[in-house]
Amino acid sequence: MAHRFDIPHRHRIFSIIITDDGALELWLDGCLRKRRDPGPRDPLYVWTNIELDWEEHHYVEARYDRRLDELKVTINGEPILERSPTTVPP
Repeated sequence: MAHRFDIPHRHRIFSIIITDDGALELWLDGCLRKRRDPGPRDPLYVWTNIELDWEEHHYVEARYDRRLDELKVTINGEPILERSPTTVPP
């Protein structure tokens, strides 16, 4: 079962999706920015820069550790989301 987390950040919205096949995706404004297919290594890791106001960049990172079932999302190193995707509704 896929899990999607929509996260507003200022005037932009990005989404972190754990797909049915176990991949980790990062979407920004409806466009796929990064996808990491499942493999033998954990955690899965995706990232992107979001340009907000004039030359203001925010670095979004998401890590999903399948063994621990733990998703962590940060913006510029500050925690935004930490949860177990299988214990919350999609």
